[in-house]
Amino acid sequence: MISSIPSIDEMYQALLDKNSQYEGVFIVGVKTTGIFCRPTCTARKPKPENVEFFPNTKDALANGYRACRICRPMKEYQSAPDWLIPLLKKIESEPQKKWKDYELNQMGFSPSRVRRYFKKTHGITFQAYLRMSRINGAFSKIKEGQTVTQSAFEQGYDSLSGFSETFKNMTGFSPGSQGQIITINRIPTPLGPMMIGVTDEGLCLLEFTDRKMLETQLSTLKKRTKSEMVTGKHPMIDKVSTQLNEYFDGKRKKFDIPLIAPGTDFQQKVWDALNQIPFGVTRSYKQQADVVGDVKAVRAVARANGENRISIIIPCHRIIGSDGSIVGYGGGIHRKQWLLKHEFENQ
Repeated sequence: MISSIPSIDEMYQALLDKNSQYEGVFIVGVKTTGIFCRPTCTARKPKPENVEFFPNTKDALANGYRACRICRPMKEYQSAPDWLIPLLKKIESEPQKKWKDYELNQMGFSPSRVRRYFKKTHGITFQAYLRMSRINGAFSKIKEGQTVTQSAFEQGYDSLSGFSETFKNMTGFSPGSQGQIITINRIPTPLGPMMIGVTDEGLCLLEFTDRKMLETQLSTLKKRTKSEMVTGKHPMIDKVSTQLNEYFDGKRKKFDIPLIAPGTDFQQKVWDALNQIPFGVTRSYKQQADVVGDVKAVRAVARANGENRISIIIPCHRIIGSDGSIVGYGGGIHRKQWLLKHEFENQ
């Protein structure tokens, strides 16, 4: 049992040794792949300069990493201590149950010990964990067509009003409304971390986290999709991350991602035209204006380019000045230069 916080050198050696004593002590993020792993992961070990260590999976996720498919660090039964596994199985089999302290005591669990585990591992209390699980279960049922009333009572709520209030506090809209959730997270790239936003239908946000207009873009996206944003994991995030990694490795020239890009009719024309520009090819703003049907709308095209919320995949970086100069990129001119150089070298 590790009684103190280990040094970076100690954690890296534990990773090399696949030392099971360090399970629950740290999570390792691999910068080159964007993956986070358990100390005992059997995957090929990265170089020390390509890793960073986190106390738990929550912090790894918050820093843009996604779970390894080999060691599955998000799977509770593998990372949880032996004493907690019976309770986790009970929670899984009875997701609607509201666990009280006296019930935990009856099963032989110390309520304070359970609380400490969930606070340390997930960053939230045991009861908050249960509430989030019930709300997520109910939201999934509602999306599948079940009524709000059915969903509420199946998830263990005694009153419809209590369920609706809790649901709205957590998601920002009432159950049964037209609102939807956009799952957001951060993902690492060679050019710095990017914020990603997805729904079950597709990708709606991909921006560098230091972009000045990011907050405005988030607000606009929420209004146009009538959505609220919740940090979390989603299969679509994994798919986008995989294809982005392939792009940065020079192995992908075209993306296969469903896109959600609400905007004006003119913006839609500009973004559609951007998607037609081949990998490694550039156009001037004037040429792009001609493609959308109004050669005089150069400034309007530039504005629409700047309002694109899905960087790289909708390739606004392929638009340059008429004289060949590299200008006008929300993610920064240095990134635009890198992306164009990368594409020219990998044509």
